[in-house]
Amino acid sequence: MNPERLLELYFDEDCPYFDETTELLKIRGAGNMKIISRESGIAACTEELSDFLLKEELKVRFLPSGSHFKAGDTILAAEGELRTLFRAWRVSQTLLSITCAIATETGRLVKLARKANPNAVIATTRKPHPGMRYFELKAVRAGGGEVHRNSLSDSILITQNHLRVAGELKNLRALKKIELEPRNIEEAVEYAKKANLLLLDHFPLSELRELVPRLRELNPSLEIAVAGNITAENIGEYAKTADVIITSAPYYARPLDLTTRIERKS
Repeated sequence: MNPERLLELYFDEDCPYFDETTELLKIRGAGNMKIISRESGIAACTEELSDFLLKEELKVRFLPSGSHFKAGDTILAAEGELRTLFRAWRVSQTLLSITCAIATETGRLVKLARKANPNAVIATTRKPHPGMRYFELKAVRAGGGEVHRNSLSDSILITQNHLRVAGELKNLRALKKIELEPRNIEEAVEYAKKANLLLLDHFPLSELRELVPRLRELNPSLEIAVAGNITAENIGEYAKTADVIITSAPYYARPLDLTTRIERKS
């Protein structure tokens, strides 16, 4: 979805009519707003927010997505009409607290995985929060991760539920890469030559260490992805067994601790 349309929705939801507080206080004139982090992290989605605020007739400075910042740094600053700044304040801070947290957590997982496997790919699932898909997927990439699946329309993934319903898989032919999620070791071996990528979901590490070399022998071009119960503590061990680690964890990262300061322009 167009990010500008999403931001319009967020801002209209937060202030559908008037800002009763600024109207009561008769706040007018020019001012400055700074969104400041109380902790270190990685910036994400500042470009889209800046573009939106520019259309609200504010002047904006920001850290580009992927930039690292430390506690006390300003992630985004805006200058203009005080009433507009007060309207922009809460939505802007909340959005960045979420997107920067996702980027930061993704970056942490990428770093941990690549200590064990320099070629490991961290990819996130098709589970972003409704209405936040664009921003959360961009945040993952800002942190150095990839997107496993953006939507049902962009890839083929035959899941365990598909296998229960479809029955035996015979000749599978498609222009898109075929990914398959076997239910057990026997299916993994059976489908190793039929799929481009096998997603081994909730397979114990002990099984993966024995199974993966066997699958690669059956199909040297097969890509191996792992998912399920992967944490910062064990991601390095999983990275040793797979090409891709698929996780939803970054979407649920604790929002970064940000604060906003608004002042009248002197």
